[in-house]
Amino acid sequence: MSDTVESPGTRAGFVALIGAPNAGKSTLVNQLVGSKVSIVTHKVQTTRAMVRGIATHDTTQIVLVDTPGIFKPRRTLDKAMVKTAWGGAKDADVVLVLIDAERGIRGDAETILEYLSGVRQPKVLVLNKVDRVNPEALLKLTAEANEKAEFEKTFMVSALTGSGCKDLLEFLSKRLPEGPWFYPEDQISDLPMRQLAAEITREKLYLRLHQELPYSSHIETENWEEKTDGSVRIEQVIYVERDSQKKIVLGHKGETIRSIGQAARKEIGDILEQKVHLFLFVKVRENWGNDPERYREMGLEFPS
Repeated sequence: MSDTVESPGTRAGFVALIGAPNAGKSTLVNQLVGSKVSIVTHKVQTTRAMVRGIATHDTTQIVLVDTPGIFKPRRTLDKAMVKTAWGGAKDADVVLVLIDAERGIRGDAETILEYLSGVRQPKVLVLNKVDRVNPEALLKLTAEANEKAEFEKTFMVSALTGSGCKDLLEFLSKRLPEGPWFYPEDQISDLPMRQLAAEITREKLYLRLHQELPYSSHIETENWEEKTDGSVRIEQVIYVERDSQKKIVLGHKGETIRSIGQAARKEIGDILEQKVHLFLFVKVRENWGNDPERYREMGLEFPS
């Protein structure tokens, strides 16, 4: 962690976002930070490890912890992600519980509310996508959620448009404890650039192959070389579990992987404000989902 930043009258703290897959946690983190720090796709469980986005409001530094979606785990990777999500909640100063207002309280969202009694931290209910639901249904949903768990406050937002997000920031800026900032003023994430670059490529991979590619793919940045001309050469490996998946990622005559690389290179370059030379390779690593080393690479604890 970075050295604390002393300043009179400042506040700082950690705010964990928990919710079912695709409730909009990553979109909300990006909206509150004002910049992209967490990848967003239509594929469920896109966020795997905890990603910290840093928002500043008035004199408060709000460290937003985007956790993996909480769901009924089946595979080893699922169990690691759910454990990470609940661990993030229990280490935070405030917990934001995100519920998709369109889907309401059912399935994973209902399970999360049932388990909240084990989280001692102050909890705030955030209903997302409220622009798609009529006011009467929202009031009913608010009442139902507050009956199932104890919330300090309820916010109705649209993470996509930003509606209601300013009020949420205002609340958090006053709710977090007094103290020095954890990060420099201009820092928006604690994710290493190598890891963020891999996440961006994974986002482009999922967006391009949402239906065709199974969930079990993983990307690692294996080489990062700053060139004398100010550009950067990045080599990344896309790991899949079977040869059939490798063929899907490569596409006909390499067309698919070129498209993924072009989209990732542009976004990484925009963030770095440097020219990027991105080289993607696809390798088969059978059963990587049970390899502890891959979990360490992703920032997850391998479940025992």
